[in-house]
Amino acid sequence: MARNKAIVPIVLLLAGITVGGTALAQVDAEAAQALAKRNDCFKCHAIDKAKKAPPYRRIAGRLKTKPDAVEVIVEHVTSGPMIEFQDGTSDRHKIIDSTDPKELRNLAEWILSL
Repeated sequence: MARNKAIVPIVLLLAGITVGGTALAQVDAEAAQALAKRNDCFKCHAIDKAKKAPPYRRIAGRLKTKPDAVEVIVEHVTSGPMIEFQDGTSDRHKIIDSTDPKELRNLAEWILSL
C-alpha cells in the first residue's frame, strides 16, 4: 500500500505536464523572439502593450486553456487569415517565413507561455 502512495504524486505530476498541451513544454524564448523579429511581428504586436494588434499576453490568456492552442496559433501565422486591427482596419495576417514545424511550434509555445 505504501508503494501506491508514492506513485500517486508522480502520476499527478505527469498529468500536469500534459494538461493544456504545453504546460511545461521547453520553450526557447530567444529563438521564438528572433523568429518574430525576423518576420516583423513586433511591428503590430508587443508582449504586454496593445499596438496595432493585441499583445501576446492577451492572446495567450485567451488561448492557453484550449487543448489545441499551439495548433491554432501555428495555423494563424502560416495561413494569412483576414484580421481586424485595433483601429478598425483589416488586412491579411502576414505569413511567417518558416516551414520548420519545430520553429513554428516553439513560437506558439512561447506566446502561450507569456
